[in-house]
Amino acid sequence: MTTRTLLAGTAILALTTGGAFAGGHLFAMPGEGDYNWDSYNAFAEATDLGGEQVTVFGPWLGPDQEALESVLAYFAEGANADVRYVGSDSFEQQIMVDAEAGSAPNVAVFPQPGLASDMAARGFLTPLADGAASWMAENYAAGQSWVDLGTYDGADGSSAFYAFPYKADVKSLVWYIPENFEDAGYEIPETMEELKALTDQIVADGETPWCIGLGSGGATGWPATDWVEDMLLRTQPPEVYDGWVTNEIPFTDERIVGAIEEFGYFARNDDYVAGGAGAVASTDFRDAPKGLFDSPPQCYMHRQASFIPAFFPEGTEVGEDADFFYFPAYAGKDLGSPVLGAGTLFAITNDSPGAHALISFLQTEIAHELWMSQEGGGFLTPLKTVNPDLYVTDVRASLGEVLTNATTFRFDGSDLMPGGVGAGSFWTGMVDYASGKSAAEVAAEIQSSWDALK
Repeated sequence: MTTRTLLAGTAILALTTGGAFAGGHLFAMPGEGDYNWDSYNAFAEATDLGGEQVTVFGPWLGPDQEALESVLAYFAEGANADVRYVGSDSFEQQIMVDAEAGSAPNVAVFPQPGLASDMAARGFLTPLADGAASWMAENYAAGQSWVDLGTYDGADGSSAFYAFPYKADVKSLVWYIPENFEDAGYEIPETMEELKALTDQIVADGETPWCIGLGSGGATGWPATDWVEDMLLRTQPPEVYDGWVTNEIPFTDERIVGAIEEFGYFARNDDYVAGGAGAVASTDFRDAPKGLFDSPPQCYMHRQASFIPAFFPEGTEVGEDADFFYFPAYAGKDLGSPVLGAGTLFAITNDSPGAHALISFLQTEIAHELWMSQEGGGFLTPLKTVNPDLYVTDVRASLGEVLTNATTFRFDGSDLMPGGVGAGSFWTGMVDYASGKSAAEVAAEIQSSWDALK
């Protein structure tokens, strides 16, 4: 039976064994549909927690919460566990308070790896069981990238795999209107060289290729940071990206300056951008894609993450009226198919057999497929062995394909930097760059702000 209590933005869910079938929490009976029930059965046969209570705390409310609840119901049933989920929109603050008070949940769901890393360094996280990292390296596309995302130094200074990535988001996308491309005779570019050639072709045809906007109220500038991060992954090995987000490689490094200038290649050319380069900084990111839908179109392409359809005109059918393609890599640089994105990580904050059992459950196909097949939460997974036909929509399946085709995955770099930089001087610096300052000058200013924090 499920009970929900809503207090001050916090949702509490209890899933007890024995009632999951009768209470309707298992939305598909084992054996139904094209799910990998073998993975569920194998987990259930190997796991019996004897009614142990497993507490989970995360940032999810609303549709995300409901979708997670449905997945946890299968864990509760298969493991013979009493699972209690608490969701809060103040997760980041509350998890630290709970850890310091010695009242942390068994498992915490981190939306930011930086916070998980900080808690591991303070001894608040328990390393995951042996084999979890090797499983992920073998079974996730770009597996080592995901292992690295959850690997931190503990209180004793030794490195371990602490956080299990589960539920991903994709940012490396270009949105377009299929009918516009068809009418103009344009093909989807498969390399960055082809994307730049298409950009020039659209200009030669008397049209404007791109809509770009950096406006976002107090967060103005952040869309450009995603551009720079994507371009760095397409011009340098991932090790350079990793060194950059920790400031081992400074903003003033020529490779970082070069990535900023790669953004400028598109954003600072009057012929390339709707409204001219001068409109980039002042155009709100929510309004930027609207030019795709004008007749005739104000632009043909818009680079943005998977959430942007929320700001498309009402009634737009993604996959038909509008669609996307992977923001391609350079064929000539041999850097594979990097993907920029984000996601959540499950970590053990109060060690128990049930906590480790939940992490083991996340290593089953069924734990991913159950959420894939639901509308709520926008679930995507890099797990290569799931049935992609179970994605609730073709669009979601295509986004999942971007993940499973990735050879490198990196988390949004600005979110990994100190707040004063990643959510401060990096944002404002990109606005200055879009407004005419040189990349070198902007990089120097951002680096100075980072140095001031040390």
